[in-house]
Amino acid sequence: MLHQLSTRQFIKSDIDTVWAFISSPKNLAVITPPHMGFNILSETTALEHMYAGQIIEYHVSPMLYLKLHWVTEITHVVKNQYFVDEQRFGPYAFWHHQHFLKEVVGGVEMYDIVNYKAPLGVLGRIANSLFIKKQLKQIFDYRYQKIEELFNKK
Repeated sequence: MLHQLSTRQFIKSDIDTVWAFISSPKNLAVITPPHMGFNILSETTALEHMYAGQIIEYHVSPMLYLKLHWVTEITHVVKNQYFVDEQRFGPYAFWHHQHFLKEVVGGVEMYDIVNYKAPLGVLGRIANSLFIKKQLKQIFDYRYQKIEELFNKK
């Protein structure tokens, strides 16, 4: 069973500035909660500009200091509009994350849709109900606050 999480945020900035920030894989660590132990393993020079087909490898510790190896691929990129990342190896049975940007009056609207499936069948569905869904929401709440600090509190 697939689950979905979506978020929407207004950003007081221009589309080029927001795109430059959100589409740089190096900034993933900035918008990920520190307790997640997010660490990019990929060659950093390849992370300056996102492109379709790009593979990003990292470690993340979602719970109890359990270090997980995660590999995602950037599958679609349309500059200043959207990009999609998909898990190739990692903690989920399925992960598909769409990031959209849209110019609106006074700034940019950022909209994300994450479709995911927990591993382990019935156990994964129970884990999703107990903590995975809540943890994902907390991660996106943290990102929301970081974007607020970086762009909207100037």
